Amino acid sequence: MSIATVIINQGQIEIPKHIRDEMHWESGHALILETTDAGVLLRAQTAKKPLRLEALRGFLKQDGPPVSTDDLCAPVDAGVDWDAAERRSRPCACNLVA
Repeated sequence: MSIATVIINQGQIEIPKHIRDEMHWESGHALILETTDAGVLLRAQTAKKPLRLEALRGFLKQDGPPVSTDDLCAPVDAGVDWDAAERRSRPCACNLVA
């Protein structure tokens, strides 16, 4: 599809609304203007901005009452012998030099 547009004094062009809607381009959307052998190619910038923590707020929603810390830890606690783990984390007395 070809559509004619005009470059204004500031070097800007207007992209018709039906094309912006079709491409899901809104004001402020980053675009790349690339010259090719056939002319000029206009495409959306695909480089993603790093995610900020605020962008993830509400991403995982919990329906129902909050889950207690004990309930969250229960599956982990059930599979671990905490006394044995504590013994393994202590230095062995036989390796200590007096």
